[in-house]
Amino acid sequence: MSRYCYILGMSVLLLAAGCRSEPEPAESPAVRAEVERIDERPVILFLGDSLTAGYHLDPEEAFPALIQNRIDVEHDGRWRTVNAGVSGDTTADGLNRLNWLLRQPVDIMMLALGANDALRGQPIDNIQRNLDEILRRTQERYPDVQFVIAGMQMPHNYGVQYTAAFRAVFVDLAEAYDAVLIPFLLEGVAGDPSLNLRDGIHPTEAGHEIIAETVWAYLAPLL
Repeated sequence: MSRYCYILGMSVLLLAAGCRSEPEPAESPAVRAEVERIDERPVILFLGDSLTAGYHLDPEEAFPALIQNRIDVEHDGRWRTVNAGVSGDTTADGLNRLNWLLRQPVDIMMLALGANDALRGQPIDNIQRNLDEILRRTQERYPDVQFVIAGMQMPHNYGVQYTAAFRAVFVDLAEAYDAVLIPFLLEGVAGDPSLNLRDGIHPTEAGHEIIAETVWAYLAPLL
């Protein structure tokens, strides 16, 4: 199965897994505790959806925690990661949560939102506008922040023009904000049944290990 077929399957299943039947708090107690705790180490904030949150995994198995483990070993724990991923989040949801997240200093932000918007067929302009606003507000609050943007891809079944425009959103924003671009967050994971849960959507622990390796290759030079 190609990664594009994989993402096509997400169009139904991820919507079902990500939609909320009831309103949720802005952040889980675990994320709230991470943001509010006193820790003077520079912060790497991972702002994303279920792929960042580690859907159906223990928090320590999700790729942000694996990045923290790598930092602890290779950089003496001098950075602190905060996993601000929420299952089902769109770019608008991330924007709505941003002010609260920015209560703590942010030195590096990895932005991994947009897939749920595209799966809902949201206009490309809206997706780009929300992501741009997240980056702009963060930079306005913390001028020295560094950005890592996680690119996502949609299958051609959504229409060649839409999929090309969606892919270009991440490229354009990376150029506009001098950000590090990860071309495809799920590289080497999407479409591999052995690396995804039974839903065929969300990575297993082994899948998150591969994602962590991908992210680390782009993040490590910033540390």
